[in-house]
Amino acid sequence: MADAPLMVVDGAGVVTGWSRAAERRFGPATADALGLHVMDVLAGDSGRAAGDGEVSAGLRLEPLAGADWAFWEAAPDGGDGGDAVGTALLDVVFTQARVRLHVLDTDLDVLRISDPSAGAEDTTLLHGRPFRSVCDFEEPDRVEDFVREVIRTGVPGVEQPFQTRPDAVAGGSRTLALTAFRLQEGHETPRGALGRVLGAAVAVVDVSERVRRRGREAALIAVRDSVGRTLDVEATCRDLVNALVPGYADVGVVEVVDDVLRGETPQPGPLGPDVPLRRAGYKGENEAAHPVGDIRAVPYGTPYQRAVSDLRARVLPLDDLTWADADPARAGSIRRVGAHTLLVAPLTVRGAVLGLLTLYRCGDSEPYTEEDLPAALAMASRAALGIDNACRYVHEYTIASALQRRLLPQSPAPQPAVESDHLLLPGGGAGNWFDTIALSGARTALVIGEVAERGIYAATTMGQLRTVVHALAALDLEPDELLARLYDTAARLAEERAHLPQSDPLHREPLAATCAYAVYDPFTEKCTVASAGHPAPLVVEPDGAAFVVGLPVGPPLGAMDRAPVAAVSVTLPEGSLLALHTNALRSYSQPSSGALRQALMPTDRPMRDLCDAVARSLPDTAELRGAALLLARTHAMPPERYAAWELPYDRTAPATARRLTSKTLAEWHIEDDTGDATELIVSELVTNAVRYGTPPVVLRLILDRGLICEIRDGSTTAPYMKYAGAVDEGGRGLFIMSHLASLWGTRYAPDGKTVWSEQTLRGSGV
Repeated sequence: MADAPLMVVDGAGVVTGWSRAAERRFGPATADALGLHVMDVLAGDSGRAAGDGEVSAGLRLEPLAGADWAFWEAAPDGGDGGDAVGTALLDVVFTQARVRLHVLDTDLDVLRISDPSAGAEDTTLLHGRPFRSVCDFEEPDRVEDFVREVIRTGVPGVEQPFQTRPDAVAGGSRTLALTAFRLQEGHETPRGALGRVLGAAVAVVDVSERVRRRGREAALIAVRDSVGRTLDVEATCRDLVNALVPGYADVGVVEVVDDVLRGETPQPGPLGPDVPLRRAGYKGENEAAHPVGDIRAVPYGTPYQRAVSDLRARVLPLDDLTWADADPARAGSIRRVGAHTLLVAPLTVRGAVLGLLTLYRCGDSEPYTEEDLPAALAMASRAALGIDNACRYVHEYTIASALQRRLLPQSPAPQPAVESDHLLLPGGGAGNWFDTIALSGARTALVIGEVAERGIYAATTMGQLRTVVHALAALDLEPDELLARLYDTAARLAEERAHLPQSDPLHREPLAATCAYAVYDPFTEKCTVASAGHPAPLVVEPDGAAFVVGLPVGPPLGAMDRAPVAAVSVTLPEGSLLALHTNALRSYSQPSSGALRQALMPTDRPMRDLCDAVARSLPDTAELRGAALLLARTHAMPPERYAAWELPYDRTAPATARRLTSKTLAEWHIEDDTGDATELIVSELVTNAVRYGTPPVVLRLILDRGLICEIRDGSTTAPYMKYAGAVDEGGRGLFIMSHLASLWGTRYAPDGKTVWSEQTLRGSGV
């Protein structure tokens, strides 16, 4: 076929198109030829005589769009030449190609439609109809805008998807991909431009299955990208429904076995009918049949119960709810939302059922088919792995939390000069710990620490450090000296980790922990604090003045660059609050604007109320989960609960001490065996102080948790217990005291030492 026809004539035989080849063939110029009758043109043709099948020698006549006809020049050898190839190509496109091709005029009416499949409707009946009505498009205006843009610009539109109306064909809405090309005359006009636009050719391909496949793939990718990123079961379930609704489902429900949510190990095999499920995730535009958090057993006879019984996914139409009586609440919800198809898949891992994934499509959405089952199983498998990981974490977290709670003091021990309480924020699995330890001389030690690890390992390390602190506190060490020995213990623990088997999770895992240790003396109203990498405590005085103790913080426990730790002493007025906290609360403890100080005002409220006020003032953020606060209100030692005397440094000192002790015990209403034992203890301790110590010798009696006797002298020589022989006159003092007192010991100061004993009281009148 030639590049362009010689001329084009309308239905009346009038010439409407004229090419340069026609000028050369017939003679008249374009301006003269347009409007002539075709017979006048052919009459003047000087070509060969017309043969069969030709209008004139060397000419072929073919129909064009509408009523127009075109005259083409035949091949010089009289054969079809390129025209035959073109004709054959058109025949293939319109009769054999598997793509439905629509030829449209400029008004977007159908001129010709290919017949790509046997048994299709008679396409001749569609000729002359608007293209928008041929395929029953859901948005015909948008389709026409697309084709007109191609006609206007000449730029082809390739595979643009459009939806058909849901009621157009059986099976619901389809997705059709339209590829459009502009049709126009191929010859050049006198100005060198292409000929007039004739219309458009639009190829229509049903890509519904391709779109469904892509939808399933997109849903799978969304589940893989968003599900399993957290170790929270409920968050994992929410992520699952958020990934599937509304892109793949109109309503999504995730239910998990209640025992699994609480950290229990799921049992393999089908789920029994009496095993309750907790609704952990829901997303949809309508109100759910059961709210999130609701616990219920799966009713027998429903598709949900069959899915957890045979562990198979299934697609079910919802036009006939034969099981509605078994689960009326859910059946009613299905009718309200207009759901027409159900896709249900069990959440299983290692043969055990963790829960159930249920998806619904409603209204005009395309129904689920059997082709959706493999994708649903893959989604359920991914979600089950995420839930299983989260459940394992919950199980381990539950164990670690229980262990940590058992390692912490259950209630603060009553102290005569210190009120204390604590706040431990839930969650986080952090190894934060604290303690209130009674020391000799009515003093109180306040301890707080933090382990960098999480879970069971944090609880283990926390328990080790807490036990060591208790043992060291019993030695009456100063805070800086106690932490120095705690550094040594942490170094040994780290060395033990280095020698663990390589399979052990703690193998060569560095030990990182912090600790702050404070000792309050109610007689001097001073608090001495030292820190190993821990934040300095906050002090809030009764008048509202607040400050952070100016404490030189040492390196954390387990650090390689260990340095000496210095202690700092501060005076705390009567009724002051001392707040020791973990690192997460550091930014809230600023004296000027911190939430901690604001929550502690006024300071004279009960300790429990103060801790509750702090909890209310803190935001619910991940960084604060597991944070700890140890709060103490300090008091001076009540004068009626102690007595002190400086004794003469001579042989009369024991007798004087016994007399003063007897009188004081009588005032405290402590008599009988306890009084006699106390006088004997005092006599022996004073005798040792006078014989082996240096002046001054001071006797102090304290009525605290028990009855405390203290003898202080200026010597730093340590007493020790001796086992005297049968004829020895001395060496029995400490031996006797150890049998009469429940506790005894020695503590040292720069100006001497104090030997003390403590007796348990059956009762007192003070």
